[in-house]
Amino acid sequence: MNKEYNIAVLIPCYNEALTIAKVITDFRRALPSAAIYVYDNNSVDATAKLAQEAGAIVRKESRQGKGNVIRSMFRDIRADCYLLVDGDDTYPVESAAELCRLVLMEGADMAVGDRLSTTYFHENKRLFHGLGNRLVRKIIDQLWGDATFRILDVMTGYRALSPLFVKSFPILSQGFEIETEMTIHALNHNLRIMSTPVSYRDRPSGSHSKLSTFSDGARVLLTIAGLYRAFRPLRLFGGVALAMALSSLGLFLPIFDTYLATGLVPRIPTLLVSSCLMLGAMLSLAVGMVLDAGVIESRRQYEMHLQTVAMLLDKNTNKDIHV
Repeated sequence: MNKEYNIAVLIPCYNEALTIAKVITDFRRALPSAAIYVYDNNSVDATAKLAQEAGAIVRKESRQGKGNVIRSMFRDIRADCYLLVDGDDTYPVESAAELCRLVLMEGADMAVGDRLSTTYFHENKRLFHGLGNRLVRKIIDQLWGDATFRILDVMTGYRALSPLFVKSFPILSQGFEIETEMTIHALNHNLRIMSTPVSYRDRPSGSHSKLSTFSDGARVLLTIAGLYRAFRPLRLFGGVALAMALSSLGLFLPIFDTYLATGLVPRIPTLLVSSCLMLGAMLSLAVGMVLDAGVIESRRQYEMHLQTVAMLLDKNTNKDIHV
Protein backbone atom coordinates (compact mmCIF):
# COMPACT_ATOMS: atom_id res chain seq x y z
CA MET A 1 0.00 0.00 0.00
CA ASN A 2 1.67 3.19 -1.24
CA LYS A 3 -0.38 5.70 0.77
CA GLU A 4 -1.36 5.90 4.38
CA TYR A 5 -4.84 4.90 5.41
CA ASN A 6 -6.84 5.37 8.55
CA ILE A 7 -7.09 1.79 9.87
CA ALA A 8 -9.03 0.98 13.01
CA VAL A 9 -8.41 -2.30 14.84
CA LEU A 10 -11.58 -3.21 16.74
CA ILE A 11 -11.26 -5.60 19.69
CA PRO A 12 -14.46 -6.47 21.60
CA CYS A 13 -13.49 -7.86 25.01
CA TYR A 14 -15.05 -9.64 27.94
CA ASN A 15 -12.64 -10.94 30.60
CA GLU A 16 -9.54 -11.21 28.40
CA ALA A 17 -6.95 -9.94 30.91
CA LEU A 18 -4.67 -12.91 30.21
CA THR A 19 -4.20 -12.07 26.53
CA ILE A 20 -5.32 -8.51 25.74
CA ALA A 21 -1.96 -6.78 26.30
CA LYS A 22 -0.20 -9.22 23.95
CA VAL A 23 -2.88 -8.82 21.29
CA ILE A 24 -2.57 -5.02 21.38
CA THR A 25 1.23 -5.16 21.31
CA ASP A 26 1.22 -7.59 18.38
CA PHE A 27 -1.21 -5.52 16.30
CA ARG A 28 0.65 -2.32 17.13
CA ARG A 29 3.76 -3.94 15.68
CA ALA A 30 1.98 -5.25 12.58
CA LEU A 31 -0.01 -2.07 11.88
CA PRO A 32 2.00 0.74 13.50
CA SER A 33 -0.20 3.54 12.13
CA ALA A 34 -3.50 1.94 13.14
CA ALA A 35 -5.74 3.11 15.97
CA ILE A 36 -6.51 0.20 18.28
CA TYR A 37 -9.87 0.27 20.05
CA VAL A 38 -10.82 -2.04 22.91
CA TYR A 39 -14.47 -2.02 23.94
CA ASP A 40 -14.80 -3.59 27.36
CA ASN A 41 -18.10 -5.46 27.80
CA ASN A 42 -18.51 -5.49 31.61
CA SER A 43 -15.32 -7.44 32.33
CA VAL A 44 -14.79 -8.32 35.99
CA ASP A 45 -11.03 -8.71 35.59
CA ALA A 46 -8.33 -6.20 34.63
CA THR A 47 -9.02 -6.25 30.88
CA ALA A 48 -9.75 -2.53 30.57
CA LYS A 49 -6.79 -1.47 32.74
CA LEU A 50 -4.30 -3.68 30.90
CA ALA A 51 -5.62 -2.58 27.51
CA GLN A 52 -5.18 1.07 28.42
CA GLU A 53 -1.67 0.45 29.71
CA ALA A 54 -0.83 -1.30 26.44
CA GLY A 55 -1.79 1.83 24.50
CA ALA A 56 -5.29 1.03 23.24
CA ILE A 57 -8.20 3.44 23.14
CA VAL A 58 -10.51 1.87 25.73
CA ARG A 59 -14.26 2.39 25.84
CA LYS A 60 -17.04 0.62 27.70
CA GLU A 61 -20.21 -1.04 26.42
CA SER A 62 -22.64 -1.85 29.22
CA ARG A 63 -25.10 -3.85 27.11
CA GLN A 64 -23.89 -7.41 27.34
CA GLY A 65 -23.19 -9.34 24.15
CA LYS A 66 -20.77 -9.20 21.25
CA GLY A 67 -23.41 -7.92 18.87
CA ASN A 68 -24.09 -4.95 21.15
CA VAL A 69 -20.36 -4.18 21.35
CA ILE A 70 -19.88 -4.25 17.58
CA ARG A 71 -22.97 -2.08 17.10
CA SER A 72 -21.39 0.62 19.26
CA MET A 73 -18.03 0.25 17.53
CA PHE A 74 -19.55 0.66 14.09
CA ARG A 75 -21.51 3.74 15.18
CA ASP A 76 -18.67 5.47 17.00
CA ILE A 77 -15.57 4.95 14.85
CA ARG A 78 -14.62 6.37 11.47
CA ALA A 79 -11.86 4.79 9.40
CA ASP A 80 -10.85 3.76 5.89
CA CYS A 81 -10.66 0.12 6.98
CA TYR A 82 -11.98 -1.67 10.05
CA LEU A 83 -10.10 -4.77 11.23
CA LEU A 84 -12.23 -6.82 13.60
CA VAL A 85 -10.41 -9.32 15.82
CA ASP A 86 -11.04 -11.12 19.10
CA GLY A 87 -8.97 -10.35 22.17
CA ASP A 88 -8.16 -13.98 22.99
CA ASP A 89 -4.90 -14.21 20.98
CA THR A 90 -6.17 -16.95 18.67
CA TYR A 91 -5.67 -15.10 15.37
CA PRO A 92 -2.30 -14.44 13.71
CA VAL A 93 -1.20 -10.85 13.51
CA GLU A 94 0.73 -11.70 10.33
CA SER A 95 -2.55 -11.84 8.36
CA ALA A 96 -3.69 -8.36 9.40
CA ALA A 97 -2.00 -6.48 6.56
CA GLU A 98 -3.38 -8.85 3.91
CA LEU A 99 -6.94 -8.54 5.21
CA CYS A 100 -6.66 -4.76 5.18
CA ARG A 101 -5.12 -4.83 1.71
CA LEU A 102 -8.11 -6.71 0.33
CA VAL A 103 -10.38 -3.91 1.53
CA LEU A 104 -8.15 -0.93 0.75
CA MET A 105 -6.59 -2.06 -2.53
CA GLU A 106 -8.85 -4.78 -3.94
CA GLY A 107 -12.20 -3.17 -3.15
CA ALA A 108 -13.59 -5.85 -0.85
CA ASP A 109 -16.51 -4.83 1.36
CA MET A 110 -15.69 -7.71 3.68
CA ALA A 111 -12.43 -9.68 3.80
CA VAL A 112 -12.79 -12.90 5.78
CA GLY A 113 -9.99 -14.61 7.68
CA ASP A 114 -10.65 -18.26 6.82
CA ARG A 115 -9.63 -20.53 9.72
CA LEU A 116 -11.41 -23.65 8.54
CA SER A 117 -9.11 -24.23 5.57
CA THR A 118 -5.99 -24.24 7.75
CA THR A 119 -5.39 -25.17 11.41
CA TYR A 120 -8.79 -24.70 13.07
CA PHE A 121 -9.85 -28.33 13.33
CA HIS A 122 -6.43 -29.34 14.65
CA GLU A 123 -6.06 -26.50 17.16
CA ASN A 124 -9.63 -26.25 18.43
CA LYS A 125 -10.10 -29.00 20.99
CA ARG A 126 -13.87 -28.50 21.42
CA LEU A 127 -15.45 -31.18 19.23
CA PHE A 128 -18.86 -29.60 18.78
CA HIS A 129 -17.40 -26.21 17.82
CA GLY A 130 -15.86 -27.79 14.73
CA LEU A 131 -19.05 -29.64 13.88
CA GLY A 132 -21.08 -26.47 14.41
CA ASN A 133 -18.85 -24.46 12.09
CA ARG A 134 -19.15 -27.10 9.37
CA LEU A 135 -22.93 -27.26 9.78
CA VAL A 136 -23.44 -23.50 9.66
CA ARG A 137 -21.15 -23.15 6.65
CA LYS A 138 -23.00 -25.88 4.76
CA ILE A 139 -26.44 -24.45 5.56
CA ILE A 140 -25.51 -20.93 4.46
CA ASP A 141 -23.76 -22.22 1.36
CA GLN A 142 -26.92 -24.09 0.37
CA LEU A 143 -29.28 -21.20 1.13
CA TRP A 144 -27.24 -18.21 -0.10
CA GLY A 145 -24.26 -19.55 -2.04
CA ASP A 146 -23.90 -19.51 -5.79
CA ALA A 147 -21.64 -20.96 -8.45
CA THR A 148 -19.20 -18.06 -8.34
CA PHE A 149 -18.55 -17.81 -4.60
CA ARG A 150 -18.66 -20.13 -1.59
CA ILE A 151 -18.24 -18.71 1.88
CA LEU A 152 -15.42 -20.63 3.57
CA ASP A 153 -15.69 -19.50 7.20
CA VAL A 154 -18.97 -18.02 8.40
CA MET A 155 -18.25 -17.54 12.09
CA THR A 156 -14.69 -16.27 12.09
CA GLY A 157 -14.04 -13.29 14.35
CA TYR A 158 -11.18 -12.08 12.14
CA ARG A 159 -12.27 -9.94 9.23
CA ALA A 160 -11.65 -6.55 7.63
CA LEU A 161 -14.56 -4.33 6.61
CA SER A 162 -15.00 -1.31 4.38
CA PRO A 163 -16.57 1.95 5.61
CA LEU A 164 -19.48 1.34 3.24
CA PHE A 165 -20.21 -2.00 4.91
CA VAL A 166 -19.80 -0.69 8.45
CA LYS A 167 -21.95 2.40 8.02
CA SER A 168 -24.77 0.66 6.12
CA PHE A 169 -25.04 -2.61 8.08
CA PRO A 170 -28.22 -2.75 10.23
CA ILE A 171 -27.14 -4.86 13.23
CA LEU A 172 -29.97 -6.84 14.82
CA SER A 173 -28.00 -9.44 16.78
CA GLN A 174 -26.95 -8.98 20.39
CA GLY A 175 -24.59 -11.92 20.92
CA PHE A 176 -22.20 -14.26 19.14
CA GLU A 177 -24.56 -14.69 16.19
CA ILE A 178 -23.31 -11.32 14.90
CA GLU A 179 -20.69 -12.97 12.62
CA THR A 180 -23.39 -15.10 10.99
CA GLU A 181 -25.58 -12.04 10.49
CA MET A 182 -22.71 -10.09 8.91
CA THR A 183 -21.94 -12.92 6.48
CA ILE A 184 -25.55 -13.41 5.41
CA HIS A 185 -26.04 -9.66 5.02
CA ALA A 186 -23.05 -9.46 2.67
CA LEU A 187 -24.18 -12.49 0.65
CA ASN A 188 -27.78 -11.38 0.39
CA HIS A 189 -26.94 -7.84 -0.75
CA ASN A 190 -24.29 -8.94 -3.24
CA LEU A 191 -21.50 -7.11 -1.44
CA ARG A 192 -17.93 -7.87 -2.40
CA ILE A 193 -16.58 -10.65 -0.19
CA MET A 194 -13.01 -11.88 -0.35
CA SER A 195 -11.30 -14.53 1.73
CA THR A 196 -7.76 -15.34 2.76
CA PRO A 197 -6.56 -18.37 4.75
CA VAL A 198 -5.36 -17.56 8.27
CA SER A 199 -3.82 -19.89 10.79
CA TYR A 200 -5.63 -20.39 14.07
CA ARG A 201 -4.29 -21.29 17.48
CA ASP A 202 -6.29 -22.38 20.48
CA ARG A 203 -6.61 -20.17 23.52
CA PRO A 204 -3.63 -20.23 25.89
CA SER A 205 -3.90 -22.20 29.10
CA GLY A 206 -6.07 -20.39 31.62
CA SER A 207 -8.10 -18.53 29.02
CA HIS A 208 -11.70 -19.66 28.66
CA SER A 209 -14.14 -19.29 25.79
CA LYS A 210 -17.34 -17.34 26.45
CA LEU A 211 -19.13 -19.18 23.65
CA SER A 212 -21.70 -21.71 24.82
CA THR A 213 -21.66 -24.51 22.25
CA PHE A 214 -25.33 -25.45 22.43
CA SER A 215 -27.18 -22.29 23.49
CA ASP A 216 -25.18 -19.97 21.24
CA GLY A 217 -25.26 -22.57 18.48
CA ALA A 218 -29.05 -22.66 18.73
CA ARG A 219 -29.16 -18.86 18.52
CA VAL A 220 -27.03 -18.97 15.37
CA LEU A 221 -29.38 -21.48 13.73
CA LEU A 222 -32.41 -19.39 14.72
CA THR A 223 -30.70 -16.33 13.25
CA ILE A 224 -30.17 -18.17 9.96
CA ALA A 225 -33.83 -19.26 9.92
CA GLY A 226 -35.06 -15.74 10.70
CA LEU A 227 -32.89 -14.11 8.06
CA TYR A 228 -33.91 -16.69 5.46
CA ARG A 229 -37.57 -15.93 6.18
CA ALA A 230 -36.86 -12.19 5.96
CA PHE A 231 -34.62 -12.26 2.86
CA ARG A 232 -36.01 -15.21 0.85
CA PRO A 233 -39.72 -15.44 1.71
CA LEU A 234 -40.83 -16.71 -1.70
CA ARG A 235 -38.42 -19.63 -1.52
CA LEU A 236 -39.50 -20.45 2.03
CA PHE A 237 -43.25 -20.13 1.63
CA GLY A 238 -43.07 -21.48 -1.92
CA GLY A 239 -41.33 -24.58 -0.57
CA VAL A 240 -44.03 -24.98 2.09
CA ALA A 241 -46.69 -24.52 -0.60
CA LEU A 242 -45.08 -27.17 -2.79
CA ALA A 243 -44.93 -29.67 0.08
CA MET A 244 -48.57 -29.06 0.99
CA ALA A 245 -49.69 -29.28 -2.65
CA LEU A 246 -47.89 -32.59 -3.17
CA SER A 247 -49.39 -33.97 0.05
CA SER A 248 -52.81 -32.83 -1.09
CA LEU A 249 -52.41 -34.53 -4.46
CA GLY A 250 -51.13 -37.68 -2.77
CA LEU A 251 -54.36 -37.89 -0.81
CA PHE A 252 -56.65 -36.75 -3.63
CA LEU A 253 -55.49 -38.84 -6.60
CA PRO A 254 -56.50 -42.28 -5.19
CA ILE A 255 -59.94 -40.85 -4.35
CA PHE A 256 -60.27 -39.35 -7.82
CA ASP A 257 -59.18 -42.63 -9.41
CA THR A 258 -61.88 -44.48 -7.48
CA TYR A 259 -64.44 -41.87 -8.53
CA LEU A 260 -63.57 -42.34 -12.21
CA ALA A 261 -63.88 -46.11 -11.88
CA THR A 262 -67.04 -46.33 -9.75
CA GLY A 263 -68.68 -42.92 -9.72
CA LEU A 264 -68.44 -42.95 -5.93
CA VAL A 265 -66.46 -40.66 -3.63
CA PRO A 266 -65.09 -42.73 -0.75
CA ARG A 267 -63.22 -41.44 2.34
CA ILE A 268 -64.86 -38.02 2.61
CA PRO A 269 -62.65 -36.99 5.59
CA THR A 270 -59.53 -37.68 3.49
CA LEU A 271 -60.96 -35.56 0.70
CA LEU A 272 -61.58 -32.72 3.15
CA VAL A 273 -58.00 -32.94 4.42
CA SER A 274 -56.74 -32.91 0.84
CA SER A 275 -58.82 -29.80 0.08
CA CYS A 276 -57.55 -28.02 3.19
CA LEU A 277 -53.95 -28.82 2.28
CA MET A 278 -54.41 -27.41 -1.23
CA LEU A 279 -56.00 -24.27 0.16
CA GLY A 280 -53.12 -23.96 2.59
CA ALA A 281 -50.66 -24.35 -0.28
CA MET A 282 -52.35 -21.58 -2.24
CA LEU A 283 -52.37 -19.32 0.83
CA SER A 284 -48.69 -20.03 1.57
CA LEU A 285 -47.74 -19.21 -2.03
CA ALA A 286 -49.74 -15.98 -1.89
CA VAL A 287 -48.04 -14.95 1.37
CA GLY A 288 -44.63 -15.69 -0.13
CA MET A 289 -45.38 -13.62 -3.22
CA VAL A 290 -46.61 -10.65 -1.18
CA LEU A 291 -43.61 -10.75 1.16
CA ASP A 292 -41.22 -11.16 -1.77
CA ALA A 293 -42.57 -7.99 -3.34
CA GLY A 294 -41.73 -6.21 -0.09
CA VAL A 295 -38.23 -7.70 -0.09
CA ILE A 296 -37.60 -6.52 -3.66
CA GLU A 297 -38.64 -3.01 -2.70
CA SER A 298 -36.48 -3.20 0.43
CA ARG A 299 -33.48 -4.15 -1.73
CA ARG A 300 -34.12 -1.17 -3.97
CA GLN A 301 -34.22 1.08 -0.94
CA TYR A 302 -31.04 -0.46 0.43
CA GLU A 303 -29.22 0.15 -2.86
CA MET A 304 -30.28 3.78 -2.71
CA HIS A 305 -29.14 3.87 0.92
CA LEU A 306 -25.74 2.54 -0.15
CA GLN A 307 -25.45 5.36 -2.67
CA THR A 308 -26.26 7.91 0.03
CA VAL A 309 -23.76 6.41 2.46
CA ALA A 310 -21.07 6.30 -0.24
CA MET A 311 -21.60 9.98 -1.05
CA LEU A 312 -21.46 10.95 2.62
CA LEU A 313 -18.28 8.94 3.13
CA ASP A 314 -16.66 10.62 0.12
CA LYS A 315 -17.73 14.04 1.35
CA ASN A 316 -16.45 13.49 4.89
CA THR A 317 -13.15 11.86 3.99
CA ASN A 318 -10.24 14.01 5.15
CA LYS A 319 -7.21 12.79 3.26
CA ASP A 320 -4.86 15.04 5.24
CA ILE A 321 -5.41 13.16 8.48
CA HIS A 322 -3.85 9.75 8.98
CA VAL A 323 -3.73 7.50 12.00
